[in-house]
Amino acid sequence: MLTEHATVVVSGTKIAEEISSSRSEVWRLIQQLRGLGVDLAGHPATGYQLKSVPDLLLPEILQPMIRGTMFEHGVHHFYKIGSTNTAAMAAAAEGAPEGSAFLAEEQTAGRGRGAHAWDSARSMGIYCSVVLRPHLAPADVLVLSLAAGLAVVAAIAQIDSRVAPDLKWPNDVLVGGKKVCGILTEMNAEATRVRYIVVGIGVNVNQASFPAELETDATSLRMVTGSEWSRVELTAALLKSLEREYRQLLVEPDARQSILHRFAENSSWVRGKEVRVTENGSTIEGTTEGLDERGFLRVRSAQGLQTVLSGTVRSR
Repeated sequence: MLTEHATVVVSGTKIAEEISSSRSEVWRLIQQLRGLGVDLAGHPATGYQLKSVPDLLLPEILQPMIRGTMFEHGVHHFYKIGSTNTAAMAAAAEGAPEGSAFLAEEQTAGRGRGAHAWDSARSMGIYCSVVLRPHLAPADVLVLSLAAGLAVVAAIAQIDSRVAPDLKWPNDVLVGGKKVCGILTEMNAEATRVRYIVVGIGVNVNQASFPAELETDATSLRMVTGSEWSRVELTAALLKSLEREYRQLLVEPDARQSILHRFAENSSWVRGKEVRVTENGSTIEGTTEGLDERGFLRVRSAQGLQTVLSGTVRSR
């Protein structure tokens, strides 16, 4: 409501009428918004004014920017949540429609691949999980995960084309060799068809530093460029580019080849990289030799050409 009246002072009485509440409840909500970092001028005697539109991933702020997309009416925003992926998977199990997007300012139990945690400082990154219901076989889901990486690269380029992201197979986006984004794709499937997929995307946006244990491996777009980014603008760009990649995958016959080709083009890891791959307790060392037709990584080791289905890939 304050966003709609951003240029004027609005009395507590007027706010109470518009949101069908009491003036004391308005005061409590004003204090809550201030506690969340919203810049609000005024007090009960004079009324209130929004001094600056906050960089919060609220549906009211995002909707005009993603109009016409599958996500337009599906944004669910949380100030604090355990994990957006967990919430999205639970909602999908209850029948949440395709295009439902779960966004949080802060995660208390953010998850990466395997048992890894995802550091989710409040209102510093984008913590986003979307529900998709494609007609795909479970074996084809990897390509969708690779496409999500391409969507992140496109969104970053749209905001600042000077940033040079590097896609690391299968689910990381690096800048300067450090992780700026991780993607976690989870699904519920039968043997031959997917019931639903949740694509979780975590982007480090405005962090100025990281916990000591992450310092050598993580970076943020702010640390890379030296300036703060609008998370709202980047989220809108991300949702639009994610939909574009998804629609192409479903309808264009050569979309899979395009995704694999463009992923390789945007990755220093897919071909000619000396790597060590850890998978289920075993280790492969060798040189990457591209992706196979399903999107799996091929590695030439002393034992010959091997296909990596999953696992942790590190340079050596």
